[in-house]
Amino acid sequence: MSTTRTDPLTLEVVDLIGTVVARYHEEYEEAAARYHLTGAQARVLGLLAMEPTAMRRIARQLKCEPSNVTGIIDRLEGRGLVERRPDPADRRVKIAAATDEGHRTARGLRDALRFAREPLAELSAEERRALRDLLRRMLGDTGADG
Repeated sequence: MSTTRTDPLTLEVVDLIGTVVARYHEEYEEAAARYHLTGAQARVLGLLAMEPTAMRRIARQLKCEPSNVTGIIDRLEGRGLVERRPDPADRRVKIAAATDEGHRTARGLRDALRFAREPLAELSAEERRALRDLLRRMLGDTGADG
């Protein structure tokens, strides 16, 4: 019978990742609140600002029920931040897309995240690429270089 021990360096890295995640979420929630959004609404708006997306796909990305996403989209649509459109590939499917105001709000949210940007700005481009590649590897994502 063997026991698995975690070395101190691994434990420290895990703790640091946890601290980074906690600080990111805290700042993200604060930024969302400044726009009178919940964290979930801000995350959905951020996704839709990147590309119009079917609600089922948003639910998969956020790991939640499609009915939850429908409610979030309803509230964002009520504020004029998103709109529903027919999917050009399948007119029976509705996709959600950020409106111009939604794009402005999503940009404001991103700009408000100092914690995520400022420490990264102190790293060289090479260091940021290395960090990105290591994070992708941890997540099992070999994504294209960019």
